[in-house]
Amino acid sequence: MFNKSFLLISVAVVGLLINACKPKGNGADAKVYNAKAADPELYHQSVELLTDVIIHDIFKPPVASRIYAYSNLAGYEAMVPGFPDYESLGGKLKGFSAGPQPEKGQDYCFPLASTRAFLKVARTLTFSGDFFDKYEKTFYAKYKEMGVPEDVMERSMAYGDSVAAHVIRYSGKDKYKQTRGIRFTVTNLPGTWVPTPPAYADACEPEWNKIRALTLDSASQFMPPRPPMYNHDKNSEFWKETREVYEIGKKLTEEQKRIAWFWDDNPFVMNVMGHVMFANKKMTPGGHWLAIHTTVSRKTKASFEKSVEGYALGSIALLDAFICSWDEKYRSVKVRPETVINAELDPKWQPFLQTPPFPEYTSGHSTISAAAAEVFSFVHGDNVTFTDSTEYKHGHGVMSFNSFREAALMANISRLYGGIHYRSGCFEGNKCGVKIGQQVLRIAQTRRKEKVAAN
Repeated sequence: MFNKSFLLISVAVVGLLINACKPKGNGADAKVYNAKAADPELYHQSVELLTDVIIHDIFKPPVASRIYAYSNLAGYEAMVPGFPDYESLGGKLKGFSAGPQPEKGQDYCFPLASTRAFLKVARTLTFSGDFFDKYEKTFYAKYKEMGVPEDVMERSMAYGDSVAAHVIRYSGKDKYKQTRGIRFTVTNLPGTWVPTPPAYADACEPEWNKIRALTLDSASQFMPPRPPMYNHDKNSEFWKETREVYEIGKKLTEEQKRIAWFWDDNPFVMNVMGHVMFANKKMTPGGHWLAIHTTVSRKTKASFEKSVEGYALGSIALLDAFICSWDEKYRSVKVRPETVINAELDPKWQPFLQTPPFPEYTSGHSTISAAAAEVFSFVHGDNVTFTDSTEYKHGHGVMSFNSFREAALMANISRLYGGIHYRSGCFEGNKCGVKIGQQVLRIAQTRRKEKVAAN
């Protein structure tokens, strides 16, 4: 009896010692805290923080798309090991290799690693670190409240940092630094772009086509047809388009004004009142489309992984669309309607929207909107209805749509209503954007069980 009792006690003690030595995150507890941590709202709020920083720091739309792309790529890559239905974009995006892997046999909170990686890259690529300091002061405490053990917290954040470092190294090789400070030389040749009022600002990002695309073979892969040639023939296509912009601008309906203003998305509007000049800062067009993804994700209660996938694919599409559009802008260097109309039709005419500082053809809004719509139609479905109040706080109203593509088409025509694009610039941009979105879905395949058939 003594030996049996001693044996039972010994087994019990050994069992207690083994359990005590196990990492705190093992077993059922890990499932519980990981389920809580996979709250997409935490990632949504982090993306909204980045948008606030981009607005505050006044990043130009193409540059903002680069920041979103690398930040969300890091968030996605750090998420993947914890979600077996998704796979890395390593070896798919141009020049991007698979990153660091989590240590085998250890517990991680991958939603935490994902948001950590996102925030790390976002902070690195922007200026206002105090925004992140304030946010992170309470943000990570939320994971502790969910029951994530301290050792798992540290390990997960360290893994997120390692993925972020991998993406930051990747971003450093995209020729962004080499294109800083390069100015565009205005030629003053007939029909070519010149700075426009009221700021007469230098051309924005004239070397953006040198930035490494993520899925495109080259910046000119989807080169649009040549725009209508500048001439004074009143029967020419160019003059017909110019006259159309002029006539629409003179007789804008309230609905057309509402549409143009809703999609303005000009991050830096210069206001001139007498001798006083001041600027309004707003969301970039890329930020607007990512915010639409946030809205739909919340409405449909999309999972953490689906939400992060959408941010990553959407951001990739936005960056590549800006590269493609800017490639054409500085190839054709087409004059803006405002310049032609003021010189040859009506010196007092003004567009409804302020003309942005870069050549006209093709419309960047049209291109990036169509690309984003293709990607989000894949992520959420073709016919998701939604109400977009993204820029309500900036005074741009609220609109409802039956699909992403419907929204993209409205964004497309809004540039004609705004008086800042010809019809060809809008519709050729839209066509290119659709092709870019489809290219992103062919190359940047994220789901193991659901592949996009090559077109």
